[in-house]
Amino acid sequence: MRKLVLLGVLVVCPAGLAVAQQAATMSQGQMDALDRNKDGAVDRSEYEAFMTTAFVNLDRNKDGNLTSDETKQALNAQQFAATDASGDGKITRNEFLDRVMADFKMADRSGDGNLK
Repeated sequence: MRKLVLLGVLVVCPAGLAVAQQAATMSQGQMDALDRNKDGAVDRSEYEAFMTTAFVNLDRNKDGNLTSDETKQALNAQQFAATDASGDGKITRNEFLDRVMADFKMADRSGDGNLK
């Protein structure tokens, strides 16, 4: 999950690449970037909006799919395959969002719909 969260952060905030790849969790600055309403938490809708933007930014050729080449800086082959639910060698927007939202749910330890 952290890898996919960081993937989105890296796409929107590429300057954090070196630090984010080594981090086990998101930094407060990364959380702040996702917390649009500034309530101190990242809710499901903020996260989904952010990850939708991340998908668009990753999709360099704008064909509506992500290839392993487009995600190679953030996902290894195993992570790519796990996200590619259809196994067709590309990640659709729905596959991407299904995966990252499932990861959000797992990371939401309190079950309140927020990451803090």
